[in-house]
Amino acid sequence: MDLSKILSISGRAGLFKVVSQAKNAVIVESLIDQKRIPAFGNEKMSSLEEISVFSAGEDMPLKDIFRKMHDNLKENKTIDPKSDNKILQEFFLEMVPEYDQERVYPSDIRKILNWYNLLLSNKLLDFSDEEEKTTIEEEKTTIKEEKTTEEGTTKSD
Repeated sequence: MDLSKILSISGRAGLFKVVSQAKNAVIVESLIDQKRIPAFGNEKMSSLEEISVFSAGEDMPLKDIFRKMHDNLKENKTIDPKSDNKILQEFFLEMVPEYDQERVYPSDIRKILNWYNLLLSNKLLDFSDEEEKTTIEEEKTTIKEEKTTEEGTTKSD
């Protein structure tokens, strides 16, 4: 899943997919109504790839949070983001137990849940390619370990 082409633009509702580059703007398409609009340089744009959430250790990338939610919810939508703050915090704690409860506000959780639901409804949450990469990396590590073990056995014989 590539979140680098998905933008959040301050002052505008929802998320936007980068479509093209214009002379002095970026052409984006709303994930809510699929309308294309220009986004100018003076607007604060953030790629979802760059956004992270405070956690107990290092900040957690938004992609990892979406993956955890996807694994826990089995491709279902989240609870209503307009729910009571306490319900939101309990739900988010269940999904991401290591998030920093003091520095992540209910408004942040609402935004993350809205974004997750929007990405899910537009079929932009695809973790299969990452799972394949992880499996390939694990296989490479296993092969290297086996070779190291075999070399150690042959040298000592």
